Amino acid sequence: MSAGLKTVILLSFVLAVGFLLIILSCALWANWLPLLVALTFVLAPLPNALFAHCGGDEFSSYENSGAVDLGRFITATIVITGFAFPIVLTHSEVIRPAACAMSILGGGLVYGTILAYSAAFRQDDSEFD
Repeated sequence: MSAGLKTVILLSFVLAVGFLLIILSCALWANWLPLLVALTFVLAPLPNALFAHCGGDEFSSYENSGAVDLGRFITATIVITGFAFPIVLTHSEVIRPAACAMSILGGGLVYGTILAYSAAFRQDDSEFD
């Protein structure tokens, strides 16, 4: 097997474990609010991906434009929301602490898998390579 196929298999296994933890955090205690964490972490990389192409060309004097920084800010806000949402639900006694821990761990695995996949299979757009 090639290294790319092994990477895809490993990342899909970790992603499946992350979603399993999130779904178990909901199903074991019959409260489906922690499932919103999965949605949060799946949507988190979208602003970064959308605003990454709004940067200047290679002749501009700045490294990053305002649009790229805005995309990073929105992504960071969504990621912090994904980690804070189960904590707030636990503090208000809507979900149990074990469900909070499973949801945070599963959400971290899902978001980490998305980041690892995008880093492993990044293609630089260069005309002369």
